[in-house]
Amino acid sequence: MKRVLIISQHFYPEIGSHANRIKHLYMQLEKQNYDVRIFTSEPSYPNKKIYEDEKFWDEKSLNGETDNIVRIGITNRKYSKSILNRLFYYLEVALKFLFLILIDKRQYDYIFVTSPPIFTGFVGLFAKYRYKCNFILDIRDLWPESLKGVGVFNNPFILNFFGALEKILYKKSDKIVINSLGFQEYIQNKANIPRSKILFIPNGAVKEEIASIRKVENDTHKIIYAGNLGLAQNTDLINKLVPLLEEQGINLTIIGYGVNKNELFNSIKQYKNVTIIKPLTRKACFKIISEHDLSLVTLKDEEVFKTVLPGKIIDYMTCGVPIVGVIDGYAKEVVEKEQVGIASNTDDPKQILSHIQTLLADKKLRKEMSQRERQVILKDFNWETNIKKLVDYMN
Repeated sequence: MKRVLIISQHFYPEIGSHANRIKHLYMQLEKQNYDVRIFTSEPSYPNKKIYEDEKFWDEKSLNGETDNIVRIGITNRKYSKSILNRLFYYLEVALKFLFLILIDKRQYDYIFVTSPPIFTGFVGLFAKYRYKCNFILDIRDLWPESLKGVGVFNNPFILNFFGALEKILYKKSDKIVINSLGFQEYIQNKANIPRSKILFIPNGAVKEEIASIRKVENDTHKIIYAGNLGLAQNTDLINKLVPLLEEQGINLTIIGYGVNKNELFNSIKQYKNVTIIKPLTRKACFKIISEHDLSLVTLKDEEVFKTVLPGKIIDYMTCGVPIVGVIDGYAKEVVEKEQVGIASNTDDPKQILSHIQTLLADKKLRKEMSQRERQVILKDFNWETNIKKLVDYMN
């Protein structure tokens, strides 16, 4: 039986696409008869307090794996707009992971490490030589490119330094896994990486999740935004859109968290058409999403975000809810190619309102989009199918 060590800051029971991706990866590899262990941190995203609620610990098979799930405690806070706070957080996590590796007496065939942050990537590189095994680098975001995109850090010297480190990771890894095809060309060009070294495994759903969701067909004029309200998301557009939606009798539900959450919530709390829901488990979140007519995704208009495929797009498609996307590049291409919504790179709230009204007025079109979404998930974003790509490589 082959042994795999996964190193990831986020993992079950945390919410968010990072933790959910690694949870599915862990569970699917176990089902493929791999001996899987993970080094991760105590659940703290978006805050530690919510995990005192037992409802988030809803995966019994993982709750019992105390030997294979090794968690570190963190004292610094990442979830801040301060680049210095984030830096201390990343360094603390990396150093504690390094300590775990140094005292670990086990041997592994593969190290699977997910990035960003880039510091965790270098932990994986250290582990490659410590354990003398293959190093699989999972890229969920281009870093440090995304630092420039969110506008928190623009020092050219530091960015070039991190860019050089990024290049080393690409070259030294034995395999690179990407969750968006938009990353492929960038990585190939950045470090002269051959196409054969890159494996596309997107975020996705498992068949059990898809089967359990019952899409509610209605004309309630309800749209939903579910997910991170962070530095990459265009929360200013949501703020401007809310009063326009209210004028048209359109209700907006937000299940949100992230550094821009409080600022957005305080600016829209006076509007009667907005329902704000605290973070939920994935199952509970899917149930609420499926009760809506449309879903909303917004990204800032920056070059790096043209390469990503936001996890919420896959979640919306899993629930069969047509998408109105303020997106560009690869994400826009997916929505348009699969005909599962309307994607636009404009940040004009009146134009976005027009797209919402177009879809709300056509129930037949929405139903067709909903059916296509479920087909797309089963075909392209299904963990049971996509894990075979990684298993084929490791075998």
